Amino acid sequence: MLLNVSYNNHQVVRKIEGEVGKPFSLKERIKRGGIGIGHLIITEASVTINNLLILDNNRNVCNIEMRPSGIIVGFRSLLESYAWVIPYHKLTLYKGEAELYSIYRETQYVKVTARPSDKKIHRFMKNLSAAKATYIASGQFPS
Repeated sequence: MLLNVSYNNHQVVRKIEGEVGKPFSLKERIKRGGIGIGHLIITEASVTINNLLILDNNRNVCNIEMRPSGIIVGFRSLLESYAWVIPYHKLTLYKGEAELYSIYRETQYVKVTARPSDKKIHRFMKNLSAAKATYIASGQFPS
């Protein structure tokens, strides 16, 4: 689900919380050692997302925020902010070449770079995979 989150809209917030849950508390964020990562360089994206990214000449970057039931991939285009909401049961994460991670939700995708020296990105992706595995093992997701 791709949403414009530039404005304070309670319906959009309810949609996001319905898909991936409410944000983690400060205590939980500290316990997990952080729940997000920023400034991931996008190298490739599906048509829907790419059509938004090509509207300006800025470097295509995104951030990822973990939630209890999924993730939010955030990016900007022109002066608008977008959130791509992915529940864990629809998330597919691939580590391709040494410098590429692919994030999929059904047919939409984003590919981001992570050089071997970017230990923080690799550690976050490993934590994200572990969080997804824990969520799937719990069996709480809708079928």
